[in-house]
Amino acid sequence: MNNEATRLLRNPAKEKLSRGEPVFSMTIRLVRTVDIASIAYTAGFDSVYIDMEHSSFPLEAAGQICMACNHLGVTPLVRVPGLDPSFIARVMDAGAMGIIVPDVQSADEARTVVRAVKHAPLGERSLAGAPPQLHYRALPADQTARELDQASMVVAMIESQDGLNAADAIAAVDGVDILLVGANDLSGDLGIAGQMDHPQVHEAFLHVIDACRAHGKVVGIGGLGGRPDLIRQYLELGAGYVSTGNDVSFLSAAAAQKRQQFN
Repeated sequence: MNNEATRLLRNPAKEKLSRGEPVFSMTIRLVRTVDIASIAYTAGFDSVYIDMEHSSFPLEAAGQICMACNHLGVTPLVRVPGLDPSFIARVMDAGAMGIIVPDVQSADEARTVVRAVKHAPLGERSLAGAPPQLHYRALPADQTARELDQASMVVAMIESQDGLNAADAIAAVDGVDILLVGANDLSGDLGIAGQMDHPQVHEAFLHVIDACRAHGKVVGIGGLGGRPDLIRQYLELGAGYVSTGNDVSFLSAAAAQKRQQFN
């Protein structure tokens, strides 16, 4: 308890998950300005994740949004395109509180991500000095690394049959926090693209839930923003993190709804 009280850097989403409370996240693909942080905060989201896999998002804009989110208590995560440790380190140095990596297929890949996000002894990330997450406080190097590492998150996406096969091994990796099931890509890899209520998708979620329960990790729900019924089902079965949808789809749906009001 004393250690908790003396922390300088908090990750509200990580703390909610540790208490068994669900975390709801909004994906950012379109908006490049810090206004989106306030919109997410006002809408009641616990977290955002900036999607640098499926967008042309520049690192500078991602960093500015991360910093704005941190000031508001909305946990900013960034989905990177792949396993490149140097890019992951730059994203973390820009202000992110965690990294989401798509299509993790093995424990070795998960360990690669952990090494890129964490400093020694768990990882190999270079210490960049006073970080934006700590409001550029000049602290002793060991304290800076400790604060960043206890607050940062590693999210491994399960989006293929190979990832499913390795789910237990991935969940066992020290430093991995969440296994996020990406139902869209996973259903495609299973040959049932878009069939979110297919028994194979259901079995995949159950398999990842079992793996995470065995290793004390969190299950994330992705790709089911249009199926709140399924989201509720998997939350009841033990999932904790929900990717609800992205700013493009939110804006498009609201715009279409508004236009229909005048027909």
